[in-house]
Amino acid sequence: MTKTSNKVNKRKIHKSSLRNLAENRYAKFQYEIFETIEAGIELLGTEVKSIRNGKANLRDGYCSFRDGEILLLNVHVSQHKNVGSFFNHDPLRNRKLLLKKKEIIKLQSNAEKKGMTIIPLSLYIKGSWIKVKIGVGKGKKLYDKRQSDKQKNIKREIKSALNR
Repeated sequence: MTKTSNKVNKRKIHKSSLRNLAENRYAKFQYEIFETIEAGIELLGTEVKSIRNGKANLRDGYCSFRDGEILLLNVHVSQHKNVGSFFNHDPLRNRKLLLKKKEIIKLQSNAEKKGMTIIPLSLYIKGSWIKVKIGVGKGKKLYDKRQSDKQKNIKREIKSALNR
């Protein structure tokens, strides 16, 4: 009985250590997401401080492949205020994502399909590490966006009707 209670306590600690720092809500509207993967990210010290303060923007970000590596491009991480300009980082620099070779090959094969792209969905802390959730998605057409809005409105109306 003590073993199961210890497992439950560890799960509670693990779930409470997840803290969302930045989210790309626009991606869920703009893309249909098929698969998600958690990846580590290679950061500088001032970038870590800025991200922990919530100064990251994932909206225009995307991933690209170069020399067998996957890079996170066009993600804005603001400069840290309390550091001189010499030690600060470039806000839009390319950041390397840390994935296993098999995962990179799988993502690359998915991205080569017509219309597929890899985009960052969220940035969060897991334990003491900063992680990125990336998704493989396909851009929605205008009629797809309208249809998803209709479905969302119908679900909202049903939910409000049930609450009455």
